[in-house]
Amino acid sequence: MAQTALDPAADDPSADDAGVAVAESDSAGTGVDGTADRSAEAAADSAVSAADAASANQTGEALLVREGDIAADYLERLLDILDYDGDIDLDVEGERAVVAVVGSNLRGLIGPGGATLDAVQELTRLAVALQTGVRSRLMLDVGGYRAQRRTELTDVGRRAAEAVRDSGSKQKLAPMNPFERKVVHDAVAAVDGVFSESEGEEPARCVVVLPQA
Repeated sequence: MAQTALDPAADDPSADDAGVAVAESDSAGTGVDGTADRSAEAAADSAVSAADAASANQTGEALLVREGDIAADYLERLLDILDYDGDIDLDVEGERAVVAVVGSNLRGLIGPGGATLDAVQELTRLAVALQTGVRSRLMLDVGGYRAQRRTELTDVGRRAAEAVRDSGSKQKLAPMNPFERKVVHDAVAAVDGVFSESEGEEPARCVVVLPQA
């Protein structure tokens, strides 16, 4: 007579209890409705985000340092070609690499009104961007020209702001390049009762100082 194979679990009333116990054990491991898992994932995501932020900041600083190194190599070759003697100082100010060529007899790299310096700065930025793949905003100074101009223009901006504040009449300054206008805007902003804006097109763009309404 043929016999039917029986599933032992079918006749074992404890089997269902065991299954329930296993399910309850699994649920306890993950917490109610998986809360423990979600909490762990949230903590992990938070840690990753913090690490990414720190990495991004470090990458930004490292990039500026690299920009300075690339610029220094480029400028050293340029100085050799032009037969100029000069030392190169590197720094980082805010979000900008700052490169300074220090030495005597560097007027040829500055030019009238800093025109040659501006051109060399753009060439240096291009050389940096070609290697990093990122547009560079580095600032180049030669022979202390920009540092001296910053001092002079800060005084120009302050005196213009004080004159406008006292007279109540606006004052238009001489045309300046973007670096010079930025210095003047900063100087005007330090004086109460006045403000400044730029008007015109390059190369005739200039700063206008106006009284506050």
